[in-house]
Amino acid sequence: MIDFAEMLAGYRRFRETGWAQQRDRWDELNEGQSPRVMVIACSDSRVDPAQIFDTSPGEIFVVRNVAALVPPFETTPGRHGVSAALEFAVQVLKVDEILVMGHGKCGGCKAALSADLKGAPPGEGGFIHNWIELLDEARETVVGRYGERRDREVERAMEQEGVKVSLANLRSFPCVREKEKAGELKLIGSFFAIADGQLHILDEASGAFSPAA
Repeated sequence: MIDFAEMLAGYRRFRETGWAQQRDRWDELNEGQSPRVMVIACSDSRVDPAQIFDTSPGEIFVVRNVAALVPPFETTPGRHGVSAALEFAVQVLKVDEILVMGHGKCGGCKAALSADLKGAPPGEGGFIHNWIELLDEARETVVGRYGERRDREVERAMEQEGVKVSLANLRSFPCVREKEKAGELKLIGSFFAIADGQLHILDEASGAFSPAA
């Protein structure tokens, strides 16, 4: 496992290779960014969108959080980090596509299937529980289909339902809904399986995920 000292060694390699060899690109990025795609992904260390999609700096605008969740549109006071990033991507950067990427063995989705963190104080599980309450409806769907089973098939179903929750919540934002209706924005659901490295794409008409070609 890497520590900060090893990260610094990696930074030095980056300065000598990645940065120096792409100096023109970094000069362009110093003037601004113009990514066409926003990716909403999980914070999990195993699922880095830039690595999975083999992208270069400045090509994708990424927001990562526990379970790749998007909260619904709301105007209540608070610090709405995901909403602010979404607003910036859609209204300022004017991205063409938003990709929600769930993944296999997601700890947040697994926790949402249980009530282990319910009642925990902030800092001891409470923050996580409050956040994954966004998956309550998905949990009901999965439990309604599988009962109280807890195996890999059920966990994957929960992970994929989580993607659908985020897509539905994205459409609760007026700016997203209006741009999608006008054909100026496309929403895409996906699921990355850590076990085999396969990306699955959601067909919203059928509700099924299929391996990407």
